[in-house]
Amino acid sequence: MRGDRQWAVEDVATGKVLTARREPRLLFGSARLSPTGELDARLPDGSSADSASLTDWLGHKVRLVSAAAGVHATYETPIDFEDEQAHPWFPWDGPDGVFHDSTRTRFSLVSRNTIGAWDVRRFRANVVVDVGPEDELVGHTIRIGSVTADIVKQVDRCVMTTRPQPNLDRDLDVLRSINHDQRRATRVPRPHVARFQCAAAAFESRPGCS
Repeated sequence: MRGDRQWAVEDVATGKVLTARREPRLLFGSARLSPTGELDARLPDGSSADSASLTDWLGHKVRLVSAAAGVHATYETPIDFEDEQAHPWFPWDGPDGVFHDSTRTRFSLVSRNTIGAWDVRRFRANVVVDVGPEDELVGHTIRIGSVTADIVKQVDRCVMTTRPQPNLDRDLDVLRSINHDQRRATRVPRPHVARFQCAAAAFESRPGCS
C-alpha cells in the first residue's frame, strides 16, 4: 500500500522501533498522510505530534523516523504475555525500506466469523471479510479490486490483540482464547508462547500490482 508504514517512533536509547507491544499508549495517538504526502501525527488530545512532544508524552527520548532504502527496524515481542516484565522479549529485524514487522507479508485479512464478538480493531487487519474460514485461502490467489494477492500463511497473533485502545480495555482473554483454540487444533501444549497462529491469513501483493 502506497505510504503504508513509512513512519515510525524510534526509542533513541535502544534504537528499536516502538510498537504497542512495548508502548501500548501509542494506540491512543493517531497518524495519517496529508493530501500532499506529509505526516500528520496527533497526540491523544488531538494536538500535533513531533519528536519533542512525543518524548514529553511518553516520558523517554523518542524520535520520528521515516523509512528509506537501506533502513530496517528491530522489533520485539514478549515471550510470556501473561507476565511481560518477568520474562525476556524476543527481538527480530523487519524488512528493508518499510516499517513492517514481517519480512514476508504486507497485508492481513480476517473474517467476521473468526473475530466474533471481539472488536475488529484488536486484529489490525487491512481487509475484513464477512464469511470465513479464511485459513482455507492459504495457498490460493485472490483479487481485491485491481490487486492480485497470494495468500501465503496464517497470521501470528501476539500481545497486540490484548492492548487497550480508545473505548477498549486491556483484555488478556483475547490471546488466551486464540492460544487455547490453536493448542486444541494442533494438540501441542505451548501455554505461554505469544506468537500463535490463529484463524486469519496474511498475503503479499505480486510484483507489478498496484
